[in-house]
Amino acid sequence: MATYPEYMVAPIRQDLVEAGFEQLMTPEEVDTVLNEQSGTVLVAVNSVCGCAAAKARPALKMAVSSSDKKPAKLVTVFAGMETEAVAKAREHMLPYPPSSPCIALFKDGELVHMIERYHIEGNDLMRIVNNLQGAFEEHC
Repeated sequence: MATYPEYMVAPIRQDLVEAGFEQLMTPEEVDTVLNEQSGTVLVAVNSVCGCAAAKARPALKMAVSSSDKKPAKLVTVFAGMETEAVAKAREHMLPYPPSSPCIALFKDGELVHMIERYHIEGNDLMRIVNNLQGAFEEHC
């Protein structure tokens, strides 16, 4: 059951899709991508909140567009919308507790880097970009 009307989240979804992220809508799509045993996948749990708009999405776009090394696959799920897909993504992010927004980097099917909401709302934009770029440099 969706928390928000689709017309409200459509432009928020599109922000990451235009930056090259694939929107995952079902638990099966999430499992297919995150069970991949080779390569890197960046997962963004998108949200309607202010810290997603002001920090998470801009940091994701800046880090991806300005990095020489970057994840092979960029995907996103939307908190409050496709609840089963989000729940499945969060299963892959254990032992981290659910948070929205958040950003996870997987390498060869394993979670290797996690940015939780408190890392996003408590930091400035460039610090988040640098965090992501450092993770890309190390793991991609």
